[in-house]
Amino acid sequence: MTQLIDPEAFKERLERISELFAGMVVHADEQAKQRCPYKDRRDQCTAKFDCRNQRPGSQPGNLQLCAAQDDQLDYRSAWETLGPEKAAALRDKLRR
Repeated sequence: MTQLIDPEAFKERLERISELFAGMVVHADEQAKQRCPYKDRRDQCTAKFDCRNQRPGSQPGNLQLCAAQDDQLDYRSAWETLGPEKAAALRDKLRR
């Protein structure tokens, strides 16, 4: 037997989920301004791509270390591989 979903109840649940995710996104954006999201608790870089803040780990085969120990850098620019002008143009294009 198939049970129909009450459209109003579905709408309320969808709005609640949207509120939860919106809060997570805001928190993640703010945290990314203070700390790289790929930096683990041992200051190791877990990114699967190159970052100019990466330094060799203490032993071969270990994760790279994050060179920004003070967390005062804006990490987001470290990931740009297009160069500043092309990255800025791409950001402008995506904002439109």
